[in-house]
Amino acid sequence: MFASAGLTSLLFLLLSQDASGAPTTSTATVGRSIPIRRFNPLSQNFTLVAQRAKNQRDILAVKYGGRSLQQRGTGYNLIVNQGTDTGYYGTIAIGTPPVSYDVILDTGSSDLWLTSSTCGVSCGTSPTYDPTKSSTFQNLSTPFEIQYGSGAVAGYVAEETVQMAGFSVAKQGFGVVNALSSNFNTNPVSGIMGLAWNSLSSTQQTPFWQTLASDGSWDSALFGVQLTRYGNVSGAAQNEPGGVIDMGYTNSSLYTGSIEYHNLIGAPQYWEINMSTLTVQGKSIDIAGISTAIIDTGTTNIAGPASAVASIYAQIPGSQAGTGQLAGYYTYPCSTTVNVQFNFGGNTWSMSSADFAHSQVSTTECIGAFFISSIGQGGPSWVIGDAFLKNVYSVFKYSPASVGFAALSETAIAQNGVKAAVPSPTIGAVTAATNTGVASSATLGAVSSGPFSILLCFWLASTSIALLFW
Repeated sequence: MFASAGLTSLLFLLLSQDASGAPTTSTATVGRSIPIRRFNPLSQNFTLVAQRAKNQRDILAVKYGGRSLQQRGTGYNLIVNQGTDTGYYGTIAIGTPPVSYDVILDTGSSDLWLTSSTCGVSCGTSPTYDPTKSSTFQNLSTPFEIQYGSGAVAGYVAEETVQMAGFSVAKQGFGVVNALSSNFNTNPVSGIMGLAWNSLSSTQQTPFWQTLASDGSWDSALFGVQLTRYGNVSGAAQNEPGGVIDMGYTNSSLYTGSIEYHNLIGAPQYWEINMSTLTVQGKSIDIAGISTAIIDTGTTNIAGPASAVASIYAQIPGSQAGTGQLAGYYTYPCSTTVNVQFNFGGNTWSMSSADFAHSQVSTTECIGAFFISSIGQGGPSWVIGDAFLKNVYSVFKYSPASVGFAALSETAIAQNGVKAAVPSPTIGAVTAATNTGVASSATLGAVSSGPFSILLCFWLASTSIALLFW
């Protein structure tokens, strides 16, 4: 979402078998059963199976390879596709005792905020954060306001213990929102997790991801994102499985080949890189002088300069500029297969024709995913959102500051359109109440590296290896 400027170690990675969002876990929902039974590998989430296999490699490297246990780790959070590819949210836990909330994962902004229990009607029906129920809440008494493309929020800055994907940050700065634009949140989403850089933060707080990347909490100082597609699925539900955010590592089961990295433009603020070429229906679009692009998981479609967007639709017979509420968008015949390719200075990345069709307005007419940007002078030329990002595995790297793309694996592609239950709220923390008040069991990914812990890790590793190949 484009906004204006204005732990872990190996023991608990192995203990967290029941938490689908905890670090480097195994299966998500089967739990531990007695007697032990043989699982059908095809019935398990492949991401979780791959994570279990990685656990075994890591623990054996410690046991036989001379590597020492370090207070670093990897984690992931299964995310939800909301509103047929409109947005993607994950789960965090906040407070003491921790309570879980769903938040939009947004690489186009840098602030974490939640709606407050004092917000009232304007905050809708989504669960709200009540600071009076947490012993670690601290009000910094600093007002803030953020203007997004889809609305505005306002409130005050506070500090809390925040957990996600098995990692915990104490005294994490965030916004407690007591006023926001109507219909800004869609239930069950209670806020936004900004995943851009601290220099962009309206609350002047360091983003959760950046703290973990900079203090050595992660094996690798980066996070990866895979998003699913349901826009072309008839009868898709409001909420569907959305993919995954990988913290501290890249998930090799979700991509093939190498990751192509592109350094950010200037000092890190947005995830902004240069775009070299853009072709539509095989014809190159003139983007000379208008080639900077923000990579934004919080934006559904793709915004660009008026001249370039007009050139895009000029390649599609029957296209028309929208009027009224559709001003800035274009319609085109749904029967047309539109081929779009991006190049950022290396490989050429194709965008599915299914992702070019944002929505259908009649039996024959569709709204295209490219629309005219209203950012104005001084802003980026392009904001590239989920319409493109569903087609690649995206990586956001702390140092050197860069964005990477890799081709999706067959495993990742096979997750598109699958009829399955959405991920349950998982927080990667100690047993916590969900925002409905029901207990949610998960485990913290931190462990002492003392002798007893190491021996326990070895015992768990042996047991897990036996279960993996049972």
